[in-house]
Amino acid sequence: MAAAGTRPLIVALHGFGSSERDLAGLAGFFTAVDLVALRAPFAQGTGFRWFPISTPGAPDPAAVDAAAGRVAGWLDAEVAADRPVALLGFSQGGAVALQALRRAPRRYAAAVVLSGFVAPGSVPGDEVLAERRTPVFWGRDVADPVIAAVAIERTSAYLPRHSNLTSRTYPGVGHGIGRTELADVAQFLSTALSLVTSPQTFHRSTT
Repeated sequence: MAAAGTRPLIVALHGFGSSERDLAGLAGFFTAVDLVALRAPFAQGTGFRWFPISTPGAPDPAAVDAAAGRVAGWLDAEVAADRPVALLGFSQGGAVALQALRRAPRRYAAAVVLSGFVAPGSVPGDEVLAERRTPVFWGRDVADPVIAAVAIERTSAYLPRHSNLTSRTYPGVGHGIGRTELADVAQFLSTALSLVTSPQTFHRSTT
């Protein structure tokens, strides 16, 4: 099992109404790391969700924090404490990835947020994160039809102050992930994790 290995580990978190299968194909995109895609805990249609959607772009911070706590609990139980870990989240999974990083900024080597955002409110780890400047990649389409403007504004204000930010926009991908974006993610992680990566063809739905 990838979680029991010694190579750097990418923990992938899917979006609202999807499942771990949606990001599992990324395992073939990197050759020098292991990847585990986790399933969110709550059923949502034919898929799953990490937290409920109430006001678009402004989820209940406690619900996002609980989801991040579940990810941290899995990591504590399954992954050695000294193993390098990077978080990769799409959409709602991106919010959970950032929340997990905020809760435990010393645990993670990097975070990748694709078409995602930071949750409202403050977290005790924010101050430490601002000092550590953990590498964070934020990729999105400025015309994303799903993520609310208030969430983009919040994230645009938060990430430059709390991370070593790589921010990229990808016109035309909508609420999805494009090939150019994935190539940029590969380069980002190869630097953040000091790896040599080998990009493969990867496609995902825009669900």
